[in-house]
Amino acid sequence: MKGIIPILRIFDETKAKEFYMNYLGFKLDWEHRFEADMPLYMQVSYDTVVIHLSEHHGDCTPGAALRIATEHLEEMHERLTLQNYKYARPGIEETPWQMREMSITDPFGNRLIFAETSVES
Repeated sequence: MKGIIPILRIFDETKAKEFYMNYLGFKLDWEHRFEADMPLYMQVSYDTVVIHLSEHHGDCTPGAALRIATEHLEEMHERLTLQNYKYARPGIEETPWQMREMSITDPFGNRLIFAETSVES
């Protein structure tokens, strides 16, 4: 096994691209439709993190949660705060299990939890 690629449900291509690419900084790797008026399926990535986003109703259910490990939580928080994104103002939380995390919910109810890891992890 080489890893996991989560699939998240989306309902609006424009909102998905605004959130994942413009706000979070993911890049669009590819997108696919069987025909012009069919649902979109696309892959976005940021460094080694890969996520599939799907408008297909049978692929997944909205409301998923992903934990994404990062060594640079503070830098990411500062970058996101400077963007003044209308729909999210995430903060860094010190959890009871001694982790620093930042949780952001996408426009479709999926929660991305960025968890700080040390370089040794």
